[in-house]
Amino acid sequence: MKTCLLVDDSRVIRKVARRILEDLGYEIAEASDGLEALAWCRAAMPDVILLDWNMPVMNGLEFLRTLRAEPGGEEPRVVFCTVESHPDRIREALAAGATEYIMKPFDGDIIAAKFEMAGLT
Repeated sequence: MKTCLLVDDSRVIRKVARRILEDLGYEIAEASDGLEALAWCRAAMPDVILLDWNMPVMNGLEFLRTLRAEPGGEEPRVVFCTVESHPDRIREALAAGATEYIMKPFDGDIIAAKFEMAGLT
């Protein structure tokens, strides 16, 4: 079974995303900030990471840049899921190594479509 790490400081967002991703066949782990997510990745690298941008401790972009420098950190597909909608921010995330980009709010169809575009389904 493929694994997905949900990284968002909102418990509600993690709960909604968990349901959607479990329906898509993913085993789920959760982190509430980038530092916690980094610890998860160092213990067991997931197949995909659904990543928020604006979080305390370590934001999503800082996490992504750190992840990509870690051993095996180039492997997971990273899908940003955020309210950051400015084209410059999207380009910045993709340049840092994001695979895809989802705008909040989202639903199951949007996640399924973006995961398919990222080659994850």
